[in-house]
Amino acid sequence: MKSFKVADFKAPLQEVDEATPQPSGTQVLIKVKAAGVCHSDLHIWEGGYDLGHGRKPLSLKDRGINLPLTMGHETVGEILAFGPDVKPTDQGDLKLGDVGLVYPWIGCGKCPTCLAGDENMCLTPRSLGVYCDGGYSDHMLVPHPRYLLNLKGLDPATTAPYACSGVTTYSALKKVEQYFDTPIVMFGAGGLGLMALSLLKAMGGKGAIMVDIDAKKREAAEKAGALATVDPKAPDALEQLAKKAGGPIRAVIDLVGNAATTQLGFDCLTKGGKLVIVGLFGGGATWALPLIPIKAVTIQGSYVGNLRETQELLELVRTKKVPPIPVTRQPLAKANDALLQLQQGAVVGRTVLTP
Repeated sequence: MKSFKVADFKAPLQEVDEATPQPSGTQVLIKVKAAGVCHSDLHIWEGGYDLGHGRKPLSLKDRGINLPLTMGHETVGEILAFGPDVKPTDQGDLKLGDVGLVYPWIGCGKCPTCLAGDENMCLTPRSLGVYCDGGYSDHMLVPHPRYLLNLKGLDPATTAPYACSGVTTYSALKKVEQYFDTPIVMFGAGGLGLMALSLLKAMGGKGAIMVDIDAKKREAAEKAGALATVDPKAPDALEQLAKKAGGPIRAVIDLVGNAATTQLGFDCLTKGGKLVIVGLFGGGATWALPLIPIKAVTIQGSYVGNLRETQELLELVRTKKVPPIPVTRQPLAKANDALLQLQQGAVVGRTVLTP
């Protein structure tokens, strides 16, 4: 089995050849067909998050991420073998040879949060590609068949991003669903933004105004059907947002998550509006605290999504024929190059490794 591992933070990924594992217990062995390269992978590779205000960066090592680690949490694979403890009832509609999307946001499986179906919020996570080995490999072990969602003919490379950018944006959009009759302002027109744009349309939303500093990404958003785009560095960006919205802005989804985007997102909201922060770029909040109660603004974080939402998302993609975001396929051996291109902001849509 060939995989590319983070051996040291910020160091080039290490190519490793080892024996292909055999599934034990309820595990499922898959042959990886596609593995998306996500911004979260960059944070893992870099080893932490910028908390702003001069505070010490949040260390991922301190959060329990141990090296060496095979990243990759947007994975699609072909089922090669089920572990000896897998029962026919566990398999559901899955059989050998089927291709499935891996749900990676796995928790302990025992706490009240996990038992309620919100494993992504578990305090002792076992997320694949984050805390456990993931899809930057030609083979991968999945802990249980319930974490594999049958593609039923969907393309592996364009479906892989639904495991993170897809369910992340779907979950965030559900948090502002009551405002779908008005334009939603979204910061970031990269892979997440383009995904959110297509899902918003499929979910019945009026549309989105996309905000990005990159002209090429704004152009991609316009081609994907954005109502309008705005350069946040423009001196009149706030005025542009108000004019292009054509009315009070009630919902903002920040897919970047830095001091500048959250400030502009907060400023453009009307009274009683909602700011949902998804991005993990880093930094500290700059809001004037009295304005939060004066504007009666809700500020909510949104972290990936649960298994149920991922199932809903795939059904939405099938029934509404959601157009995929732009995908650049690269061989597994180009994993390092893919990370660096993402770090440099050179990726439109998503890079997907195809072993």
